[in-house]
Amino acid sequence: MPVFALPKKPLFPDPGLADSDGLLAVGGDLSEKRLLVAYSMGIFPWYMEGSPILWWSPDPRLVLFPSELRVSRSLRQTLKKGIYTVTADRCFDRVIRRCATAQGRTTTGTWITGDMIEAYQRLHDSGFCHSVETWCGEELTGGLYGLAIGGAFFGESMFSDRSDASKIALVGLVEHLAAWGFRLIDCQVTTEHLRRLGARMVARPVFLAALKEALSVPTRRGRWTFAAE
Repeated sequence: MPVFALPKKPLFPDPGLADSDGLLAVGGDLSEKRLLVAYSMGIFPWYMEGSPILWWSPDPRLVLFPSELRVSRSLRQTLKKGIYTVTADRCFDRVIRRCATAQGRTTTGTWITGDMIEAYQRLHDSGFCHSVETWCGEELTGGLYGLAIGGAFFGESMFSDRSDASKIALVGLVEHLAAWGFRLIDCQVTTEHLRRLGARMVARPVFLAALKEALSVPTRRGRWTFAAE
């Protein structure tokens, strides 16, 4: 399949035209409008420093439906101890920069480039991008960030400095998304970490149909606050 070169306008080809690895297009920019169009079509950017911007729509796709969250017995016990607290949008910049330097990414390279950080910071300032933080006292121990459009949350990355800290952030996020009527969490890249929490692979047509339904829900735009804060 051909890889499409993007025009200056924020337009994308049909995601079904992506190659076998999910690569769909190259080029363009990381403007707010282009990113919102991309995610609404089930497309996301993923590239390394020094590379042109690459746009992906993998098939199959890892998705976590809020009602399918699985919390292990050990994780549930950790939650009951009350050691950690979970917040939203308290320190977005710290979370995204910590995700960029998470273990292994400093040596193998990170897709969270300086340009990506600036782009998602703009989306955060516009009320579309959000962070979830796990705290132990005043110490930031884990977290994640992603975009929310309609009833879909597009997870970008997470980090953990203590055992289970990123899982606790995800559980807190999923519980609030379920209460707010969100339909799905797009996990983008497959990891066993997420599969153990209930995420599963779905074919691209299934994902796009679920995404279309999720986008019918009004966007919960602006700074998020979790109930316990």
